[in-house]
Amino acid sequence: MNVLQTADYIVFFIYFVIVTAYGMYIYRSKKTAATSSNEYFLAEGSLTWWAIGASLIASNISAEHFIGMSGSGFAIGLAIASYEWMSAATLIIVAMFILPIYLKNKIFTMPQFLAKRYSGTVSTIMAIIWLLIYVFVNLTSIIYLGALAISSIAPISFQFCVIGLSLFSVIVTLGGMKVIGYTDMFQVIVLILGGLVTTYLALTLLSDQFGFGKDILKALSIIADEAPGHLHMILEESNPHYNELPGMSVLVGGMLINNLAYWGCNQYIVQRALGADLKTARKGILFAAFLKLLVPIIAVLPGIAMFVMHENGMFQQEMVDAAGVLKPDHAYPTLMNLLPAGLKGVALAALTAAIVASLAGKANSISTIFSLDIYKKYFNSQASEKKLVRTGRWCVVVCMIIAAFVAPALKSLDQAYQFIQEYVGFFSPGVLAIFLLGMFWKKTTPAAGLAGALLTVPLAAVLKFLPMWTDGVFPDYPFLDRMTIVFFIIVLIMVGISVVNPVSEEESEIHQIEVDKSMFKVSSEFIVGSFIISGVLVALYTVFW
Repeated sequence: MNVLQTADYIVFFIYFVIVTAYGMYIYRSKKTAATSSNEYFLAEGSLTWWAIGASLIASNISAEHFIGMSGSGFAIGLAIASYEWMSAATLIIVAMFILPIYLKNKIFTMPQFLAKRYSGTVSTIMAIIWLLIYVFVNLTSIIYLGALAISSIAPISFQFCVIGLSLFSVIVTLGGMKVIGYTDMFQVIVLILGGLVTTYLALTLLSDQFGFGKDILKALSIIADEAPGHLHMILEESNPHYNELPGMSVLVGGMLINNLAYWGCNQYIVQRALGADLKTARKGILFAAFLKLLVPIIAVLPGIAMFVMHENGMFQQEMVDAAGVLKPDHAYPTLMNLLPAGLKGVALAALTAAIVASLAGKANSISTIFSLDIYKKYFNSQASEKKLVRTGRWCVVVCMIIAAFVAPALKSLDQAYQFIQEYVGFFSPGVLAIFLLGMFWKKTTPAAGLAGALLTVPLAAVLKFLPMWTDGVFPDYPFLDRMTIVFFIIVLIMVGISVVNPVSEEESEIHQIEVDKSMFKVSSEFIVGSFIISGVLVALYTVFW
């Protein structure tokens, strides 16, 4: 039942006051006489490695992780954790091979890289696409799913949740990347502690139901006995959820493409590390990879525990909608509503922290791209640093208002999160192809980059809808497999264009970026950390294959 006790309100109020006060402290204590655009957008040189790592995770984790991944844990099982655990491996790759290129070439935004490597046309096309996706897909979906989640566990209307989350996020974002980065550390602590509280409740409820008292280890053995099919990381083709997580594609196919595009070519992710030196940025990314290993414990495991309890007669009413249809996404809100007074406030604060941190990170990146790649480039090339910062702040306010107005429209979708993930994935293969070829193949031409930018959506759409248009004659590939196919088609097209119509040596030199072997040297600390993370991942996939 979505009721909060006095203790819950007190806990949540303390959380709100601490975040706001700490953000104001960071803003005032680290404020310079004249804030530069690099300082505001990138917190240049100000973020420590732990702030970078925490901010990466805070920007990544939102309501869909708690609600959506717990629901997927209920329906599919541990296999959904591949999104998180494979991200840890991807972050190591990004830190080793992609981040050094950005820092060496003083890249502040992803469109800036495209302008330097390809052309202003490619840069502008992708900047506009990113802005549209970030505002109308990312911000709106986070606000919608976040408001939906909070209103389902607290006596607060959906509309009020939309307004409250938007306002809170604007307050955090207006302070710039320094405020976001340092407050994200507190947000991550809250969301992990709150998530662990809910996981503990799920496991102790499960063990208690089977007569073993509140024994977490017993709960894990019960899951292994009662739901062995929910503990496989690699799904076979006969599995009803194979199309969502198609076998080995979660290791070497579409999942890797999806993660590399997200972690390596995504402004609101990469931006956290662009203002730091290479050593600090790499340590921050490695810290984020360690935190990624924890996410399935707080997001997937509760859903699996709820599945076992539901199969044994518990929560029959709570897990269905008004029409009596089973809704896996009800798993996490149901657990939160069972928390005792005070702890429910902690869990609610964790959920809010995840939503607000993610909104703030994305809003800051929207303002960065708009201010540096659109406004300064096309509207006011002589804009002062002060003017750029003011423009960025106004951009934050405007984009959040737009997203807040659009968010309620997502109610018309049956499964908003799955819909959003699939259609954002239309862009990922092309983005990754453009960036990787631009970084590691000097012969890639501006025309090839333009072709990649223009073809990624049409190709993905054809593969998506061709089976429908041909009445099933053309195979209906799983979403992740479609991403793999589109990626390799675009790579072949870009290579073909570059080979058939090469540019002159002089023109080629104009669009080159600086790359040398010394950039990819890593410290012993990074090597040790990478081996530990890799070892944990190998062990997890070996045990739960």
